[in-house]
Amino acid sequence: MPTPEPCNAALPLSRLLTAVVALALASPVLAQSPQDDPAQPPSATTLDAVEVTAQRRVENIQDVPVSITAVSGEKLDVFGSGGGDIRFLSGRVPSLNIESSYGRAFPRFYIRGLGNTDFDLNASQPVSLVYDEVVQESPLLKGFPVFDLERVEVLRGPQGTLFGRNTPAGVVKFESAKPSQEANGYAQVSVGNDGMFNFEGAYGAPLTDRWSARASALYQRREDWVDNAFDGPNDGFEGYDESAARVQFLYEGDGFEGLFNLHKRHMNGTARLFRANIIAPGSNNLVPGFDRDVVTNDGVNFSDLETWGGSARLRWDLDRVTLHSITGYESAESLNRGDIDGGYGAAFLPDSGPGFIPFPSESADGLPDHRQITQEFRVESNEWGRFDWQAGLFWFDEDITIDSFNYDTLAGGVRNGWAQQTQRNKAWAVFASGDFDLTERFKLRGGVRYTDDEKDFSARIIEGAFGAPPAGPFPVRTDASDVSWDLSGVFAMNDDVNFYGRVAKGFRAPSIQARLLFQAVPQPSVADSEEALSFEAGVKADLWDRRARIGFNVFRYDVDDQQIIAVGGARNEAILLNADKTRGQGFELDLEAYLTDSLLVTFGSSYNDTEIDDPDLAVAPCGGGCTVLDPASPDPDRPGTVLIDGNPLPQAPEWVHTLTARYGVPVGEGEFFVYTDWAYRSAVNFFLYESVEFRSKSLLEGGLRVGYNWNYGDYEVALFGRNITDTTRVVGAIDFNNLTGFLNEPRTYGVEFTARF
Repeated sequence: MPTPEPCNAALPLSRLLTAVVALALASPVLAQSPQDDPAQPPSATTLDAVEVTAQRRVENIQDVPVSITAVSGEKLDVFGSGGGDIRFLSGRVPSLNIESSYGRAFPRFYIRGLGNTDFDLNASQPVSLVYDEVVQESPLLKGFPVFDLERVEVLRGPQGTLFGRNTPAGVVKFESAKPSQEANGYAQVSVGNDGMFNFEGAYGAPLTDRWSARASALYQRREDWVDNAFDGPNDGFEGYDESAARVQFLYEGDGFEGLFNLHKRHMNGTARLFRANIIAPGSNNLVPGFDRDVVTNDGVNFSDLETWGGSARLRWDLDRVTLHSITGYESAESLNRGDIDGGYGAAFLPDSGPGFIPFPSESADGLPDHRQITQEFRVESNEWGRFDWQAGLFWFDEDITIDSFNYDTLAGGVRNGWAQQTQRNKAWAVFASGDFDLTERFKLRGGVRYTDDEKDFSARIIEGAFGAPPAGPFPVRTDASDVSWDLSGVFAMNDDVNFYGRVAKGFRAPSIQARLLFQAVPQPSVADSEEALSFEAGVKADLWDRRARIGFNVFRYDVDDQQIIAVGGARNEAILLNADKTRGQGFELDLEAYLTDSLLVTFGSSYNDTEIDDPDLAVAPCGGGCTVLDPASPDPDRPGTVLIDGNPLPQAPEWVHTLTARYGVPVGEGEFFVYTDWAYRSAVNFFLYESVEFRSKSLLEGGLRVGYNWNYGDYEVALFGRNITDTTRVVGAIDFNNLTGFLNEPRTYGVEFTARF
């Protein structure tokens, strides 16, 4: 495999700037109607304005000086067909990748290549997930099912002013459909292959002239579709049974509004299914004769997760200003156990496989105790003319306990290792943001936020693995503060075209981790704060009498002391590190257009070029079987490690493309439609080091939906398929034992009926 080119050789920033200038110059021309004859009436098929709350106010997406994509309505329905979890958004938005080594329980988000491959339940991520204005800090909270939503907003680049710490890469923001004084709801049922059954529904109505309520629910089930050829504890894998519900109450008074939310999730099924020796040595191909429908595992596999929470969003209209109070509570409990070696037996036994199994590995991670409390007070001005502002206070308190277990598979799965981590995390912040109309066409925005973050952590080995003695406790305390900020400007060339520029600084608070069971010398690892500085420039335009909409931007970011995790290696350790610098640059494009009155097309594309810049940073490579491309470290204190300077960030695809097309024609009293969507991401490295085997192939997945709706769209029946080409790709790996990997979701198909009322 050739050595990757340096970051600045792939796509110079000057070329990106040239591209955006060229597009900007073309925009005024493109914005003109193709029908200049006033005698011809304009087409009735136009795009509705997209309202977002990216800046904590309701605004037209075209006026927001942030690279942002909003996903709502039919797109969410289509992407979620087949019972997909939140990972279905991966690749469906420019610069967004989502993956998991836990299956449905623990999604890891990456924006512009920035993310965290850490599999510890205490892991922090540089992409924050905000659900109904409440931050979901624990990785296990971030997988709450997608149902009954108004929209999903993906904000790219640092969002440290209004959303705080742990947002240097961006924010994924979910807004649930709210109660109203208008009664409405829907019910959706689908059945499909592998015993798939999905139900989703909601109903909202007024209770009095002041109170309204909305209840929504989801149930998803799929039977095991992977057979276990080994006579072990599990006969099959990849099935699941998941339910979630949300109830909301809205009070609308004179000058006061209160929105109250309770939600709960329960999921049980298969943990991530690891498959031993599925990668052909010396390549990143699947081994000849690979069959994704069969494995031979001798360990126990299951995933149980339960979360619940509530929030109160209060708003007082005080004439000149509005006061907001957002109170949130979240709790999670989980246990996830899997056969990590991905096979059966061991090489020192008479029988083992598939391939070389040097020793068995079976482990579990659990979250027996977790709670998170958040409180925000925010004041915003009410149309003060040329100047508007908002300011607030934020408080965060999280308390967690994490159990890590090891099991002796060859002795019937008895436990032979137990380590525990506890952490109390308290943070508070004060922030202010404002925008000022310098002229009728030029608006300046800016903000600043001060954050203080404290963590009190302790870890101990209660039962040492393989007869090792107990150890600990190992206490760690961190206390960090930081100032994040942003400054942007928006210039309206005309009513349809806006240019913007933005510079922003974000940070991630220190992280602590202690995967103690397999460390030669048990010791927690700590990563200091990271800081990201991002520059962005772009154009947003409505074209062709609002039959089309475009957003395009270029960006460059630098991260100081980026937190990274060295996972795997011969001992399957997980060690937190800080890279001296990492850099990224690229562009993002969002396009939506009615090509005809019957054909709506959307297209998204992004290029992300990332690079680690730290000549002395070294990590342990794979434990065996892989072809490492990085040079060995000359440091005598770190034998067996390799230098990763110049490598791209892991799970950071250079290219992401997404395309949807919907064609509908009237038939009888309804509409026949065809909807297809395609998502492409280029190859990614699974780890910080580079190797031939642990670099994925590119991935292209497509979906198809064919259906008929009637009674003005109130009823719909459709046939659907996801991953219709049945593409099989390795999307992640375990590198300490053998060439073990895990796969993307298989092809699913079925029929769905929807009724709206």
